[in-house]
Amino acid sequence: MTTGFLWGKFMPLHRGHMHLIESARARVDRLTVLLCSVRSQPIPGEVRYRWLCQLYPDLDIQHCAEELPQYPSEHPDYWSLWLPIIRCHCPVIDFVFTSETYGDEFARLLGAKHLCVDLNRDRFPVSGTAVRADPARHSEFLPPLVRTYFSNSNSPLNL
Repeated sequence: MTTGFLWGKFMPLHRGHMHLIESARARVDRLTVLLCSVRSQPIPGEVRYRWLCQLYPDLDIQHCAEELPQYPSEHPDYWSLWLPIIRCHCPVIDFVFTSETYGDEFARLLGAKHLCVDLNRDRFPVSGTAVRADPARHSEFLPPLVRTYFSNSNSPLNL
């Protein structure tokens, strides 16, 4: 049985993330998706976790709400802080899926192979940063349950 792992903030979940998840799911027998969140983020981690669980009930969706650095540039021991947590959520990893340049090193540290999906964002030219900056402009890249969240007047970011 082959196992795959991918992680992200999914803030918000968009078609690029979904393409990554669906590409990974097609290549392994078991896929773990780890949502990483911290309290200071504008979209609560619990909301993003629900989105993933609703859209992918057949996958192993996990949520890590540890107050850890979110980018390697934020801490010199970034990988040594994260690797034990990742192993706790997904002890066996054959393949790591990313759309990031750090993917090769990340997979090497986990003893896995890296499979990069749409690094240049050619298929879905969108990022969570762009969506948060202008949700209405990028709404075509959002699944309906995420568009509903942004349409809610209580959302910190509205369409």
